[in-house]
Amino acid sequence: MTTEAILFDLDGTLLDIDMDRFLAGYFAAMEAQAREQGLEGAEVLVAAVWKATELMVRERDPRRTNREVFEEAFFARFPQPPHVMRPFFERFYATAYRQLGRYCRPFPGMREIVADAFARGLQVAVATNPLFPLTALEQRLAWGGVGDFPYQVITSYEIMHSAKPQPQYYLEIAAMLGVEPGRCLMVGNDRREDLSAARVGMRTFLLCERVNNPHHEEFEPDWQGGLAELAELVAGLGSPGC
Repeated sequence: MTTEAILFDLDGTLLDIDMDRFLAGYFAAMEAQAREQGLEGAEVLVAAVWKATELMVRERDPRRTNREVFEEAFFARFPQPPHVMRPFFERFYATAYRQLGRYCRPFPGMREIVADAFARGLQVAVATNPLFPLTALEQRLAWGGVGDFPYQVITSYEIMHSAKPQPQYYLEIAAMLGVEPGRCLMVGNDRREDLSAARVGMRTFLLCERVNNPHHEEFEPDWQGGLAELAELVAGLGSPGC
Protein backbone atom coordinates (compact mmCIF):
# COMPACT_ATOMS: atom_id res chain seq x y z
CA MET A 1 0.00 0.00 0.00
CA THR A 2 1.30 3.45 -0.93
CA THR A 3 2.55 5.60 1.91
CA GLU A 4 0.96 9.06 1.91
CA ALA A 5 1.95 10.33 5.35
CA ILE A 6 4.87 9.92 7.71
CA LEU A 7 4.51 10.51 11.44
CA PHE A 8 7.65 11.33 13.41
CA ASP A 9 7.87 10.98 17.16
CA LEU A 10 9.72 13.92 18.72
CA ASP A 11 11.77 12.98 21.79
CA GLY A 12 14.44 10.43 20.90
CA THR A 13 13.45 10.54 17.22
CA LEU A 14 13.47 14.05 15.76
CA LEU A 15 15.44 15.24 18.79
CA ASP A 16 18.35 13.61 20.58
CA ILE A 17 17.35 14.00 24.21
CA ASP A 18 17.95 12.28 27.53
CA MET A 19 14.40 12.43 28.88
CA ASP A 20 15.37 11.55 32.44
CA ARG A 21 17.76 14.50 32.65
CA PHE A 22 15.39 16.75 30.73
CA LEU A 23 12.38 16.03 32.97
CA ALA A 24 14.48 16.47 36.11
CA GLY A 25 15.60 19.87 34.83
CA TYR A 26 12.08 20.72 33.66
CA PHE A 27 10.46 20.16 37.03
CA ALA A 28 13.32 21.75 38.94
CA ALA A 29 13.00 24.89 36.84
CA MET A 30 9.23 24.95 37.27
CA GLU A 31 9.44 24.62 41.04
CA ALA A 32 12.23 27.21 41.21
CA GLN A 33 10.08 29.73 39.35
CA ALA A 34 7.17 29.04 41.70
CA ARG A 35 9.35 29.62 44.76
CA GLU A 36 10.91 32.77 43.28
CA GLN A 37 7.42 34.09 42.63
CA GLY A 38 6.39 33.27 46.20
CA LEU A 39 3.59 31.10 44.90
CA GLU A 40 1.51 29.45 47.58
CA GLY A 41 1.63 25.68 47.05
CA ALA A 42 5.04 25.68 45.32
CA GLU A 43 6.06 22.61 47.32
CA VAL A 44 3.23 20.52 45.79
CA LEU A 45 3.30 21.97 42.27
CA VAL A 46 5.33 19.16 40.71
CA ALA A 47 3.19 16.45 42.31
CA ALA A 48 0.02 18.16 41.05
CA VAL A 49 1.40 18.38 37.51
CA TRP A 50 2.44 14.71 37.56
CA LYS A 51 -0.97 13.55 38.77
CA ALA A 52 -2.84 15.63 36.21
CA THR A 53 -0.56 14.29 33.48
CA GLU A 54 -1.24 10.70 34.53
CA LEU A 55 -4.97 11.32 34.26
CA MET A 56 -4.49 12.98 30.88
CA VAL A 57 -2.72 9.87 29.53
CA ARG A 58 -5.60 7.65 30.64
CA GLU A 59 -8.40 9.90 29.38
CA ARG A 60 -10.45 8.68 26.41
CA ASP A 61 -13.29 11.18 26.21
CA PRO A 62 -13.35 12.44 22.59
CA ARG A 63 -15.28 15.53 23.68
CA ARG A 64 -12.44 16.93 25.79
CA THR A 65 -8.98 17.99 24.72
CA ASN A 66 -5.98 16.84 26.70
CA ARG A 67 -5.53 20.41 27.92
CA GLU A 68 -9.07 20.45 29.32
CA VAL A 69 -8.48 17.15 31.10
CA PHE A 70 -5.16 18.36 32.50
CA GLU A 71 -6.54 21.65 33.78
CA GLU A 72 -9.56 20.05 35.44
CA ALA A 73 -7.33 17.55 37.24
CA PHE A 74 -4.63 20.09 38.09
CA PHE A 75 -6.91 22.77 39.52
CA ALA A 76 -8.75 20.19 41.59
CA ARG A 77 -5.45 19.52 43.41
CA PHE A 78 -3.59 22.83 43.40
CA PRO A 79 -4.50 25.78 45.67
CA GLN A 80 -4.04 28.52 43.07
CA PRO A 81 -6.85 29.39 40.60
CA PRO A 82 -6.61 29.45 36.78
CA HIS A 83 -6.19 33.23 36.56
CA VAL A 84 -2.96 32.85 38.55
CA MET A 85 -1.57 29.65 37.07
CA ARG A 86 -2.22 30.18 33.38
CA PRO A 87 0.04 33.29 33.30
CA PHE A 88 2.52 31.38 35.48
CA PHE A 89 2.84 28.58 32.91
CA GLU A 90 2.98 31.05 30.01
CA ARG A 91 5.89 32.83 31.69
CA PHE A 92 7.61 29.52 32.42
CA TYR A 93 7.57 28.39 28.78
CA ALA A 94 8.66 31.85 27.62
CA THR A 95 11.63 32.05 30.02
CA ALA A 96 12.95 29.19 32.16
CA TYR A 97 11.89 26.45 29.73
CA ARG A 98 14.06 27.97 27.01
CA GLN A 99 17.16 27.11 29.03
CA LEU A 100 16.41 23.37 28.90
CA GLY A 101 17.81 23.08 25.39
CA ARG A 102 21.11 22.22 27.03
CA TYR A 103 19.77 18.71 27.58
CA CYS A 104 19.16 18.23 23.86
CA ARG A 105 20.94 18.22 20.53
CA PRO A 106 20.07 17.52 16.90
CA PHE A 107 20.45 14.06 15.42
CA PRO A 108 22.98 14.34 12.56
CA GLY A 109 21.12 13.84 9.30
CA MET A 110 17.59 14.06 10.70
CA ARG A 111 16.94 17.43 9.12
CA GLU A 112 17.80 15.99 5.72
CA ILE A 113 15.43 13.05 6.31
CA VAL A 114 12.53 15.35 7.16
CA ALA A 115 13.30 17.58 4.17
CA ASP A 116 13.30 14.53 1.91
CA ALA A 117 9.90 13.44 3.23
CA PHE A 118 8.45 16.83 2.28
CA ALA A 119 10.24 16.80 -1.07
CA ARG A 120 8.60 13.46 -1.89
CA GLY A 121 5.13 14.87 -1.45
CA LEU A 122 4.36 13.14 1.83
CA GLN A 123 2.23 14.67 4.53
CA VAL A 124 4.43 15.02 7.59
CA ALA A 125 3.21 15.09 11.19
CA VAL A 126 5.00 15.46 14.50
CA ALA A 127 3.39 12.62 16.44
CA THR A 128 4.69 13.30 19.93
CA ASN A 129 2.79 12.26 23.02
CA PRO A 130 0.42 15.25 23.42
CA LEU A 131 1.19 16.13 27.02
CA PHE A 132 2.75 19.56 26.40
CA PRO A 133 1.52 22.87 24.99
CA LEU A 134 2.45 23.75 21.43
CA THR A 135 5.05 26.32 22.49
CA ALA A 136 7.03 23.63 24.36
CA LEU A 137 6.98 21.33 21.33
CA GLU A 138 7.98 24.08 18.92
CA GLN A 139 10.99 24.89 21.09
CA ARG A 140 12.06 21.23 21.18
CA LEU A 141 11.69 21.00 17.40
CA ALA A 142 13.94 24.06 17.11
CA TRP A 143 16.52 22.46 19.42
CA GLY A 144 16.51 19.48 17.07
CA GLY A 145 17.14 21.69 14.04
CA VAL A 146 13.80 20.71 12.49
CA GLY A 147 11.54 23.49 13.72
CA ASP A 148 11.04 25.41 10.49
CA PHE A 149 9.19 22.80 8.40
CA PRO A 150 5.47 23.24 7.53
CA TYR A 151 4.18 20.19 9.41
CA GLN A 152 0.56 19.34 8.71
CA VAL A 153 0.00 18.36 12.36
CA ILE A 154 1.91 18.81 15.61
CA THR A 155 0.15 16.85 18.33
CA SER A 156 0.05 19.32 21.20
CA TYR A 157 -2.22 18.94 24.20
CA GLU A 158 -4.39 21.83 22.98
CA ILE A 159 -5.74 19.89 19.98
CA MET A 160 -5.58 16.17 20.86
CA HIS A 161 -8.19 14.12 22.71
CA SER A 162 -6.12 11.08 23.69
CA ALA A 163 -2.50 10.05 24.15
CA LYS A 164 -0.06 7.30 23.28
CA PRO A 165 -0.34 4.32 23.23
CA GLN A 166 -4.12 4.53 22.78
CA PRO A 167 -5.37 3.58 19.31
CA GLN A 168 -7.60 6.66 19.32
CA TYR A 169 -4.49 8.85 19.28
CA TYR A 170 -3.30 7.42 15.98
CA LEU A 171 -6.77 7.36 14.46
CA GLU A 172 -7.18 11.04 15.32
CA ILE A 173 -3.93 11.97 13.56
CA ALA A 174 -4.92 10.00 10.46
CA ALA A 175 -8.28 11.78 10.41
CA MET A 176 -6.57 15.17 10.74
CA LEU A 177 -4.37 14.32 7.78
CA GLY A 178 -7.24 12.86 5.79
CA VAL A 179 -5.25 9.68 5.22
CA GLU A 180 -6.18 6.06 5.86
CA PRO A 181 -4.13 4.63 8.76
CA GLY A 182 -2.77 1.93 6.45
CA ARG A 183 -1.17 4.64 4.31
CA CYS A 184 0.74 6.11 7.27
CA LEU A 185 4.24 5.28 8.49
CA MET A 186 4.97 5.91 12.18
CA VAL A 187 8.63 6.51 13.05
CA GLY A 188 9.66 6.40 16.69
CA ASN A 189 12.03 5.05 19.30
CA ASP A 190 9.57 3.72 21.90
CA ARG A 191 8.42 0.13 21.45
CA ARG A 192 5.17 0.71 23.30
CA GLU A 193 4.13 4.26 22.53
CA ASP A 194 5.22 4.36 18.89
CA LEU A 195 4.95 0.79 17.63
CA SER A 196 1.42 0.52 19.02
CA ALA A 197 0.41 2.49 15.90
CA ALA A 198 0.32 -0.93 14.25
CA ARG A 199 -2.92 -1.64 16.12
CA VAL A 200 -4.78 0.71 13.77
CA GLY A 201 -3.01 -0.55 10.67
CA MET A 202 -0.11 1.88 10.44
CA ARG A 203 3.28 0.59 9.41
CA THR A 204 6.12 1.32 11.81
CA PHE A 205 9.84 2.05 11.87
CA LEU A 206 11.78 1.65 15.12
CA LEU A 207 14.62 4.17 15.28
CA CYS A 208 17.39 2.50 17.24
CA GLU A 209 19.43 5.59 18.22
CA ARG A 210 17.63 5.87 21.59
CA VAL A 211 15.38 2.82 21.89
CA ASN A 212 13.02 3.00 24.84
CA ASN A 213 11.18 -0.08 26.11
CA PRO A 214 10.45 0.31 29.84
CA HIS A 215 7.33 -1.84 29.60
CA HIS A 216 9.09 -4.72 27.78
CA GLU A 217 6.58 -4.65 24.96
CA GLU A 218 6.62 -7.29 22.25
CA PHE A 219 5.58 -5.05 19.34
CA GLU A 220 7.68 -5.78 16.27
CA PRO A 221 8.26 -2.97 13.75
CA ASP A 222 7.95 -3.35 10.00
CA TRP A 223 11.43 -1.82 9.74
CA GLN A 224 14.10 -0.83 12.21
CA GLY A 225 17.56 0.64 12.18
CA GLY A 226 19.53 3.81 12.63
CA LEU A 227 19.38 7.12 10.83
CA ALA A 228 21.00 5.71 7.70
CA GLU A 229 18.34 3.00 7.40
CA LEU A 230 15.57 5.53 8.01
CA ALA A 231 16.98 7.82 5.32
CA GLU A 232 17.05 4.91 2.88
CA LEU A 233 13.44 3.99 3.69
CA VAL A 234 12.17 7.56 3.28
CA ALA A 235 14.07 7.82 -0.02
CA GLY A 236 11.89 5.02 -1.36
CA LEU A 237 8.59 6.70 -0.46
CA GLY A 238 6.49 9.13 -2.47
CA SER A 239 7.71 10.87 -5.60
CA PRO A 240 10.61 13.36 -5.62
CA GLY A 241 9.63 16.81 -6.79
CA CYS A 242 5.89 16.45 -6.11
